[in-house]
Amino acid sequence: MTVTALRATLRRHVEEGTVPGAVGLVARGADVEVVAVGDVDAEGSAPMARDSVFRIASITKPITAAAVLMLVDEGRIGLGDPVEKWLPELAEPMVVRTPTGPVEDVVPADRPVTVEDLLSFRAGWGLAADFSLPAVRALIAVQRHDVPFRDWPDPDTWLGLLARVPMLHQPGEAWLYGTSSALQGILVARASGRTFPDFLAERVFEPLGMRDTAFEVPASKRHRFTSSYHPAEDGTLRLSDTPDGGWSGPPRFPSGGGGLVSTADDWLAFARLLLNAGAAPDGRRLLTPTSVSRMTTNHLTAAQRDAAALFLEGQGWGYGGQVDVTPADPWNVPGRYGWVGGTGTTAHLVPATGTVTVLMTQAAMTGPTPTPLMRDFWRVTA
Repeated sequence: MTVTALRATLRRHVEEGTVPGAVGLVARGADVEVVAVGDVDAEGSAPMARDSVFRIASITKPITAAAVLMLVDEGRIGLGDPVEKWLPELAEPMVVRTPTGPVEDVVPADRPVTVEDLLSFRAGWGLAADFSLPAVRALIAVQRHDVPFRDWPDPDTWLGLLARVPMLHQPGEAWLYGTSSALQGILVARASGRTFPDFLAERVFEPLGMRDTAFEVPASKRHRFTSSYHPAEDGTLRLSDTPDGGWSGPPRFPSGGGGLVSTADDWLAFARLLLNAGAAPDGRRLLTPTSVSRMTTNHLTAAQRDAAALFLEGQGWGYGGQVDVTPADPWNVPGRYGWVGGTGTTAHLVPATGTVTVLMTQAAMTGPTPTPLMRDFWRVTA
């Protein structure tokens, strides 16, 4: 991989109109290359820069999992603890008798949902490959992907709504996408006695120097905040959010599943925490090596991976992110950990080599499948 090849790849997608701009980062140990191409918006009001701020969507999830594990390391919560200790709304969950059955035909959960169930995405709630299943449709009515988190109910209200939705599978039975990370954020807040944004700011962002990562964008940084777009059916990009579109204050629902804004360098700082077995640059230990290992180790069975192929494409899942278990493509190095964000972001690290790759764009995905730009970025940085 050369900087020229990375720049050429990103530039080609900008010229084709796939994205207004992009920031691509690849780090191999201390050697870091960053390429910024295009503009912060479709109007070309300012060039894209290394420190441009993006809505990072689901690459928030690994950061949320790390926050949960900090509380595990401190002994405040245990992986095997029932989450109802902190989320009593989920004390008596019901499960649809069969995944294809009506939401009224339910049975009690076989056992309580545990903290580990949330971390491994096997809690029983979440998106499955078939979005038409009655229980999935009921979940989507609560887990609104069509509105921003600032328009969601507050976490306590949202949790009460979720508690009325039956699980699609028994706890521990199947990997289901998304809901578990939102629950993790609420768990961190209740178990720590802090708001989730405050916990992340004090325990993760400040120690790692992640100065631009937060749930809001203050006025002093608004000039670096990119616009956000959705691809239309005709191939054009439709504006979905502007820098002034409601990010001036904290959202009503600070989602552990996808609510953060960040930069490529900030996510690199988080990745280096994991590569350094949980130690910050100043030597402070934020996570134990055991917790980092749990985060970056696959926890799914082959059957669970197969059932989640729409999202995982045959790979595994650790805590908060995918873990590659098979070299299906040149970039799928076994042990590679990370995830993709629906707003057009990706971030991964390879513990065996110390490699980190981060891609930030403003054009959203149209489904669970990674975009051609993402695959081209992974290919050129592999």
